[in-house]
Amino acid sequence: MSGLRVLNPGILSLVQDLGRFGYQHLGLSTGGAADEQAYLWANRLLGNAPDAAAIEICFGGLQLEAEIATRVAVTGADLQLTLNGEAQDVWQTINLKPGDRLAFGYPRQGVRAYLAVQGGFRVEPTFGSVATVMREQIGGLDGKGSKLASGDRLPCQAHSPGRLFSVPSRFRPNYAQPLTLRVIEGHQVELFSGDMLTRFYSQGYTISPQSDRMGVRLRGPQLHSLVDGIISEGISFGAVQVPKDGQPIILLKDRQTIGGYPKLGTVFALDAFMLAQCQPQTEVHFAPMSLHEAQRQLQQFYRFFGV
Repeated sequence: MSGLRVLNPGILSLVQDLGRFGYQHLGLSTGGAADEQAYLWANRLLGNAPDAAAIEICFGGLQLEAEIATRVAVTGADLQLTLNGEAQDVWQTINLKPGDRLAFGYPRQGVRAYLAVQGGFRVEPTFGSVATVMREQIGGLDGKGSKLASGDRLPCQAHSPGRLFSVPSRFRPNYAQPLTLRVIEGHQVELFSGDMLTRFYSQGYTISPQSDRMGVRLRGPQLHSLVDGIISEGISFGAVQVPKDGQPIILLKDRQTIGGYPKLGTVFALDAFMLAQCQPQTEVHFAPMSLHEAQRQLQQFYRFFGV
């Protein structure tokens, strides 16, 4: 099947969907789009199923050539998108004809952009998902966890040019604004003294360059628990893990399935999506959040997108 041909894969471009569920007992990460908000908007703009396969472009550099006529949507980070050399806005749909070239530059705001195509990219799932997890060598175009490479073809069906749609400005996140991460505390919060919790909530942390899709490493005031470790247990998306060096790690989509470090709680999912768009050296702060309020907002979010 024809589709979009990869001329330059950029720094890190991956096939993603909402993730791989029901396989953590086998040690497989859920994977999936790091910023679900941007990913879901890209598919919604095109009338796709919420979990249709799309491309996550991290830090830019991706260049594609259309072999067919189709419609695409680009959301997320401002990666200086161009169509045939002309600047394009993001958070909108774009009509492509054969020979058109899309190119993503490097971030002006945010980290990850999402490219969806009408009808979704036709990629064979592996263990129920196309989500690429490079560490586990699973998912993606080849089913082996490979990132996109020059010469790859992203298969999709042809579609006639259609009406252009864009995300209303009030729904577009501002990745440059100060970010406060709301935390739903878990039972292990009791392993941290009141002084440690005050330090955690009152002072800022900066994002380390040694962050990736597994987790965001933070630099700032050291935190120490009342125990050296715990029995390894399952880890949720957004878990705030505190290793022995006292520098928190917020676990993201490609996290390991179990871990033995104490956890303060879990970053609210919608805030974790914003965190995935933060560039290194960005400062973040924390604030507590009730479980009830987190559930209410998350239910509203997924209901809106039909997930």
